[in-house]
Amino acid sequence: MSHSQASDLRLHATVKGWVQGVGFRYFVLETAVQLGLTGWVRNCWDGSVEVLAEGEKSRLENLLADLRNGPRVAHVSDVEVEWRTATGEFKGFNVRPTL
Repeated sequence: MSHSQASDLRLHATVKGWVQGVGFRYFVLETAVQLGLTGWVRNCWDGSVEVLAEGEKSRLENLLADLRNGPRVAHVSDVEVEWRTATGEFKGFNVRPTL
């Protein structure tokens, strides 16, 4: 998806649990790319993983379902979710440095 459409949304999610050191960011990256989403994922110093993704609502809901499960070795205890209107500022999906 190279441009933002009026119907596109932005998903901001914070994933909590045992989600660092288990390949979670690359799991999110692979999933988001397969779904055609744009945005980023990063580890946070508090042990959570932050995800900001834009695209069609149905694709974002698929990503959210995967965030709630995570990769096989992860244990997700909670996912905080915030929905907004997409800005179209991202060209692809990438892993950002820890915040």
